[in-house]
Amino acid sequence: MRPLPRPAFSFQDDPAIPAFDRSRLLLVMDGACGLCSAAARFIARHDPDDRIRITTTSRDLGRALLQHYALDPDDPQSWLMIENGQAFGALEAVLRLAPRLHWGFALLGPLGVLPASMQDWLYARIARNRYALFGRTELCELPDAELQKRLI
Repeated sequence: MRPLPRPAFSFQDDPAIPAFDRSRLLLVMDGACGLCSAAARFIARHDPDDRIRITTTSRDLGRALLQHYALDPDDPQSWLMIENGQAFGALEAVLRLAPRLHWGFALLGPLGVLPASMQDWLYARIARNRYALFGRTELCELPDAELQKRLI
């Protein structure tokens, strides 16, 4: 769930990773998960400065980045955020991203003081049951213009 620790921008030296805009925050998420799809649409509405890009675990870029950080693209727990060349995964990534999108998510902050093993356990419970809890939907299926411009 947590990406393999690597130096900042280590992916630049990995020939398997396609080029992408490294100046923006990049999220790698499941494109078939209802929760991820809703999150992507929420991000598109709450990112007025256009700082975030999204790719899915099934696209070449998403798969290559996950593999670079020793995460399995086919594992429902794989979720990755790349910011300023650094990789964050699982609940840690969510806790870093969410308050930037809406002030109300600052309430999640106390989860950050939980030990990493507990954060991973909590994230894993949600990730493993995400289809049952939130259903399936295609992230790329008829996205609105705000979401479309963020998908890479």
